[in-house]
Amino acid sequence: MQGIVFGILLGGIYALASSGLTLIFGVMRIVNLAHGGLLMAAAFLTYSLWQGTGLDPFLAIPVVGAALFAVGCVLHHFVMRFADRGGDAAVIMATLALAMILEGVNALVWGSEPHSVTPSYVNSSLRIGEIILPTVQVYGFVVAGALLLGLYLLLNRTWLGRSVRAAALNPSGAALTGIRVERVNLATYAIGVALTGAAGSIIAVLAPFTPDSGDRWIGIGLAVVVLGGMGSLAGSLAGALVFGIAETLTTTYLSSAWATAVPYVVIILVLLVRPQGIFGRKVREDTVSA
Repeated sequence: MQGIVFGILLGGIYALASSGLTLIFGVMRIVNLAHGGLLMAAAFLTYSLWQGTGLDPFLAIPVVGAALFAVGCVLHHFVMRFADRGGDAAVIMATLALAMILEGVNALVWGSEPHSVTPSYVNSSLRIGEIILPTVQVYGFVVAGALLLGLYLLLNRTWLGRSVRAAALNPSGAALTGIRVERVNLATYAIGVALTGAAGSIIAVLAPFTPDSGDRWIGIGLAVVVLGGMGSLAGSLAGALVFGIAETLTTTYLSSAWATAVPYVVIILVLLVRPQGIFGRKVREDTVSA
């Protein structure tokens, strides 16, 4: 039970960390390979705010999220909208280049040595019966849940959300109804990057990080997105919980040395049964082409 609880807490954070990746793919059909670099940029920014002002990393989330929202607007305006016109290959190269640039900038500004954010409660825990809950992971899970709920309400209860869903389902049809698809794409990309920034602030407290730590997180994000179903936010949440529980149970019953490999084995087994992912849907390619 302790391992399952740990897995759920960790899975909630994984869900937030992959939500931006899922949102951007679901609307723009872009696999944002710069995701890991953006996560680490947010983590380093959180570190600087904590070191410079003593601001609690969880209270820094609005500041970091706003900063990453602005970064997302700039990246979309000057990079992504032009790369998208060049097709999938151009998008892949553009996001890969951004990932390398971000990693280099992070190393240049903050150095290559490990950094960590350690507020006073970093080693404290809560206890419910015999279950121990690390305070940091509880805070991270609660914040992640609140942000994911806010994203759900945004997509299902607002005009912007309806425009986003329309553009995701049928961009040409959305444009015919008066929706400015280009602006929707801009908002989607910026919101996705802002969510990534919020996740980066939480990640900064969980473990030490370096500029190249983004490589691990882009791997987790892509695994969660594929497992849940490409473009499905509900699927990403389910995939993240499966991934987190598989990781913690592996650490508990096998060895921490296997904690990285076993969750991916679970993903492969699930995809053998459901190639489209947990919440994904099969689509006929000939129908799409027509």
